[in-house]
Parts: sequence; structure tokens; C-alpha cells
Amino acid sequence: MRTGIVNVAFVEPEPRDGRWVLVDAGLRGWGEAILSAARARHGDRPPSAIVLTHGHFDHVGGLDTLLRVWDVPVYAHRLELPHLTGRRAYPPPDPTVGGGLLAWSARLFPTHPIDIRTRVLTLPEDGSVPPLPGWRWWHTPGHTDGHVSLFRDTDRVLLSGDALITVRQESALAVLGQTPTLHGPPAYFTSNWSDALGSVRDLADLSPNVLVPGHGVPMSGPSLTHGLRRFADGFHKEVPRHGRYVQTPACRAEDESWRLPPDPWPDALRRGVAGAAAAAAAAWFWYGRRTRAASRRRRVTP
Repeated sequence: MRTGIVNVAFVEPEPRDGRWVLVDAGLRGWGEAILSAARARHGDRPPSAIVLTHGHFDHVGGLDTLLRVWDVPVYAHRLELPHLTGRRAYPPPDPTVGGGLLAWSARLFPTHPIDIRTRVLTLPEDGSVPPLPGWRWWHTPGHTDGHVSLFRDTDRVLLSGDALITVRQESALAVLGQTPTLHGPPAYFTSNWSDALGSVRDLADLSPNVLVPGHGVPMSGPSLTHGLRRFADGFHKEVPRHGRYVQTPACRAEDESWRLPPDPWPDALRRGVAGAAAAAAAAWFWYGRRTRAASRRRRVTP
């Protein structure tokens, strides 16, 4: 189910026994829509749990509404818990990577933690997903330190979260169009590119038959089975050449803060303003030449 710019998934165990799990919780304001979709699918039966691929604002926004209605646990990787118990904000986004409107708007995206400490539980270290027999979680860091993806071996279905998506999330036009193409994690919120590269390769090694991403439409068939391996092998070429976290990742400090590389935003902003001014000047010069030429043609017309 798509909630604005991000997906949530209604997942059943294998074999089916009437239970189900919600994966991720969407954007703030979408909680009621998720509840309505859940009732249409499962009646008044609540999920056994909510499993979070990670805790970014667009994946936890509906939790307030959902947890007022459902008395269920929320599972996440242990490295995500500081962001889900009010202890640590995420590193600031990097609007200098990606090159699209959403990337340049990323400075406005919230990074503060939420606090669901009375509900959140740690995913078991053995890779099992307690409410979902037949599924395994895979640690796929890079986008966040505690990011996970979910995989079912029987039919090779992969819920990749934001580690691997099917839309260029930095571009507002691409998000509106939703043409399925393989991409790495949203660049503006990825704080460790070396880990992100390893995670894409790990997911390709699973050889999924069906991909359900955190952003974009599901993908299956030859475009996935043949395309994912090629994409993973060439993903190093997709990593931005420049950006705040490209050479130096954000590192956790012991006091729940971050050790961060310098912020490139002021320099990038100056370059952007200068570029926009140059483009505006060129457009004005071109418009002026056309206007003057048209005026001369009118004067010489008999």
C-alpha cells in the first residue's frame, strides 16, 4: 500500500494461519488510511506486530494513530532503538546529492527521534521475525545503521525497505511518474555509502523473484531477476562523487550524538545560486535578443 511517497506492507506468515504483520507505518497523517486498508483485508483482527525496516519519519509517521488502536509490539533492529526511544536523532540529510527537487528539499525533513519505548522490541539476533514464521530479516545498513530488509525463502519475496528501491526518490517528477527502475537508497538520507553498497550486493545475492521496496512499485520478472545482479555489480558507479557522507560516514558517538563530516551545504548553496543567476542572465540575454530581432523585423516590414 502506498502512503504518499512511501509504501507499507501487509504480510502473512507461511503457512497462513490468520495472523498478519504490518511492515512500516508510512507518513504522518496516513494512520487512518492504513487502519481502513487493514480492516478491508483482515476485518477487525489487528496485526500480531509492526516491523520497522528503519525509523525515518516517512516510515514511522502513522505509529501514533496505529498504536492508539492496536495494542501490539513494534520490532526493529537494535541499532535503530535510540531513534525509537527518544535518545538520538538521525544525522542531518545531505541535500547536495541526488540532484532533484526532493533532494534539495531534504534540509526540511525531520530527523528527530520518536519515543515508543513501551512498545518497541529488538529483533532476535538469529535473523528470525517472531510474528512471521518463514521470514528472515537481513541487516542492510547504509541508509541507516540499523536498517533491515525481510526475505521469505519459499517464494523468494524481498521487502527491501529503503536499501533497494524502484524509483529515483530524489526527483519529484520520478516519484510522480513511478516508472519502475532499480535504485539504491534515497541519497539525501544515506549516511554511509560503503555500507549501502554492501547491502545492495547482499540483497542481490538473495536472487529475489519479487521485490517490494519502501519507495516505488513492486518489481518481478526478468527486469528483476536479470537486472538486479547487473545493477548491484555496477552500483559503485551510482554512488555520488561528492557529498557530505560519500567519503566519510556519520559515526555514532558514545553520548548518543554523531561525529559528522563538514557540512557542504553553504558552498553548494552558493554554487546553486550562482548557477541559477547565470542561467537567468543567459535566458534574459536570449529573450532580449529575440525581442530586439522581432522589433527590427516589424520595422522593416513594408
